[in-house]
Amino acid sequence: MPKQSKVTAMFALIIAGEAIFLLPFILMRVFKPVIREVFLISDAQIGEAQALYGITAVLSYFFGGFIADTFEPRKLLTFSLLLTACGGFWMTMIPSIFGLKLLYAFWGVSTILFFWASLIKATRQWGNKNNQGLSFGLLDGGRGFFAATIALFGAAILTFFFPDKGVEITFENKVETLQYIIGAITFIVFLVAFLVWKVLPKEELKFESGKEFQFNFKKAFALMKQKKVIYHSLIIFCAYCSYKLTGVYGTYAKDVWNFSLEEATYFAVSIQYIRPFAAIFIGWIADKFVPSKLLVPSFSILILVSIILGFGLFENQPIFLSFAAFLFIAFGTYSLRGLYFAIMEETKTPIQLTGTLVGIISVVGFTPDIFMSLFNGYMLGEHPTIIEYQNLFTIFTIIPLVGLFAALGFRKSISKL
Repeated sequence: MPKQSKVTAMFALIIAGEAIFLLPFILMRVFKPVIREVFLISDAQIGEAQALYGITAVLSYFFGGFIADTFEPRKLLTFSLLLTACGGFWMTMIPSIFGLKLLYAFWGVSTILFFWASLIKATRQWGNKNNQGLSFGLLDGGRGFFAATIALFGAAILTFFFPDKGVEITFENKVETLQYIIGAITFIVFLVAFLVWKVLPKEELKFESGKEFQFNFKKAFALMKQKKVIYHSLIIFCAYCSYKLTGVYGTYAKDVWNFSLEEATYFAVSIQYIRPFAAIFIGWIADKFVPSKLLVPSFSILILVSIILGFGLFENQPIFLSFAAFLFIAFGTYSLRGLYFAIMEETKTPIQLTGTLVGIISVVGFTPDIFMSLFNGYMLGEHPTIIEYQNLFTIFTIIPLVGLFAALGFRKSISKL
């Protein structure tokens, strides 16, 4: 592929890779304080809606892997974006809580079945054996920058439509503002679908061997039994649990630091700008060494900061120390996102089975979509205080500990290859 075509292809993959999740995830992560008040919904009910997303998504991951190894990425990615945007139109009508739950179940299919494995496979094909860290670092870092910029745009809408300080913000103000935000994001998803259709190559990338690929179910299911695949699944599982925890950053600022809705939103947005820096930087470093080696320090950061926040070690200290703790835990989280697919090359899995491998490890790896938001919601309750947040972070510490052991197990399993 010509250099210019590679640049535009990666740009399209980056934009598509985050645009698909703007409505089901970024919207809730950044604007959760407003959404809670407009939909008259609690954190627990939001968790239930996202749990339905997780259930349909887990099924879609598995079958989506086989689909990605059979059909053209350009068509699959475009179709997924169009379906997801249609759901955005429904959300602008501010449906009932039941309707919102059905919407999330729909998004679990539209964002994953024809999309996820195809995106990861296309990214692996884009790079070569020696720059998988950079390839996936660019993908996730670029996705993070795009998501943060969209969130900043949404926060600006929030500020523009809310009355001046000192004037009461009515329920109607909040509904109208959220509708503009959802509508703008929906329109962006439609535009990205058009971009992907125009920019990505019409045919699948050629395999290095030049031979036509014949899918083999026996080889595909044999992957499930391998230790390296099991450890890989656990690594993604633990890293993704940490990523799902970022959804409470904004509400923490509002509930514990007593930030306003606008201030909490801007805090959540600012944290997201760590993602492009962390993912690209760690990806670049990973290619200088070995990607899987950087999993250990990344999980160690999560363990340390979770203990600090969980035991309230900064509770009576200046607020900037707690702020710094969130910066570090975000850095560790986003570093893992840039690494957990980059280590795929170390498994020596044939590129023809990339989609299938992604489908298999994603079934376990992304099950936090089912329970993590629900867990966060029930741990925090309807009116969370610093005590509820400390309990949440204390229990969460178990997750990166498991991730650390999984990373060490993965390193041991691939050393025999």
